[in-house]
Amino acid sequence: MSEMQTNTIRDSRLKKVTSLLVSQPPPADLQKSPYNILAQKYKVKVDFRPFIHVEPVSVKEFRKQKINILDYTAVIFTSRNAVTHFFTMCKDLKIEVPPEMKYFCVSDQTAYYLQKYITVRKRKVFVGEKTASDLFDVFKKHKNEKYLYPCSNIRKDDIPAFLKQSKIEHQEAVMYKTVSSDLSDLSDVNYDIIAFFSPSGIQSLFENFPDFKQNDTRIAAFGPTTAQAVRDAGLILDIEAPMPNAPSMTGAIEEYIKLANKIK
Repeated sequence: MSEMQTNTIRDSRLKKVTSLLVSQPPPADLQKSPYNILAQKYKVKVDFRPFIHVEPVSVKEFRKQKINILDYTAVIFTSRNAVTHFFTMCKDLKIEVPPEMKYFCVSDQTAYYLQKYITVRKRKVFVGEKTASDLFDVFKKHKNEKYLYPCSNIRKDDIPAFLKQSKIEHQEAVMYKTVSSDLSDLSDVNYDIIAFFSPSGIQSLFENFPDFKQNDTRIAAFGPTTAQAVRDAGLILDIEAPMPNAPSMTGAIEEYIKLANKIK
């Protein structure tokens, strides 16, 4: 389909927006969240419902990976989930993590969360700016470590690919898994817009509603992989973020509402 045809379809779907379903848990401070501001400003009903959730891998499942945690000198954490499930697994396996273990955290927030489990010292905690790629230079400076990478069954390729390319010893350890949530109590998904943030969310939609028909429901997707998952599922992608004029999901949705609701 040509870009002109795609734009024509999108234009024909510019219908008034009065409801939005966000496929994530509600923000901690809902009143101050951009979604609440959006709801108040444009008189749009906004509901939150996580389409996916995280479950721990059992000790039995983990042992099948034949990984000895104490064989490694450093651990890579890309999220709070990774931190939680790593230390929970260690507890379940009755493993005491040695005090000399080094930790490489993707962000300050992850490093701060690490304090729930260890006494953080500068000599053993290394922190990136925000993204995984920010840690690459740090890995190079510590290329003789043996890295353990606790992760989900669904994860990005950037860190393993870099470590492999750089010939740095490492091992992935699946300690938790991303699964579809049970949405059977959700009577329908007849919202003007449904916002998705991962391919897993799209998968959950069809697992819960195999006969889902998009009709006039506008689909919003954050990130290129989510956008591709929307297209692969045969859905029409109406709203894509981030974009130059809308770096956030709420920003992209707001721009769409202005057009659809004919707000100047």
